[in-house]
Amino acid sequence: MERRGFLGLAGWVVLGGCAPLAWTPSAPAPSLPAPAPTLENPAFVATYDREFLWNELVATVEQLGFRIEREDRVRQVGDVLVEGRIDTFPADSPTLLEPWRRGAPAGYERLESTLQSIRRRASVRVIPAAGGFLIEAVILKELEDVNRPERSTVGEATFRHDGALVRPGETAELGGPITLGWIPLGRDILLEQEFLLEVQSRLGGAAPLLSSP
Repeated sequence: MERRGFLGLAGWVVLGGCAPLAWTPSAPAPSLPAPAPTLENPAFVATYDREFLWNELVATVEQLGFRIEREDRVRQVGDVLVEGRIDTFPADSPTLLEPWRRGAPAGYERLESTLQSIRRRASVRVIPAAGGFLIEAVILKELEDVNRPERSTVGEATFRHDGALVRPGETAELGGPITLGWIPLGRDILLEQEFLLEVQSRLGGAAPLLSSP
């Protein structure tokens, strides 16, 4: 009797106890979070104040953790506005252990930067258009190419026969892995969207980012 009662109680927990958790056609389907709005890239900015726009772009680039290498402002040559451009130095990507740093979207991008050496560089084009400007953001990812894994002692005393030119001490500490170069990983679309949304929030309602005409 005790064994039968225990089995009956277990069956009630498995079948009866879990029944309220099952989804039935009469119940509303679980809702998923709405996707973030996607802005066109390049995006159109309806403003004529190019100095104000440029200052906000520079502030946004720096807020994302990039250091500016070169600035070519939008300037007027005769009756024509010449497009401007911002280029940055490569910046090492933040990891999961650095939540206070910006420069990489949350989730997989942070995990990837934690497990591997990833860096990003950004370039922003400001293209004059009718009624405003087109803002094009391009953020490229690169993976470090080293001669051996970090803290690995395998192959330290072996000679290379592949013709690669490696100069120890130029890009690595003594005894550490040597950087052979950087492997392109393509564009970081999520961070480009984050950049455009940040510019939108800075400009506010005075000069909103719209779809390009």
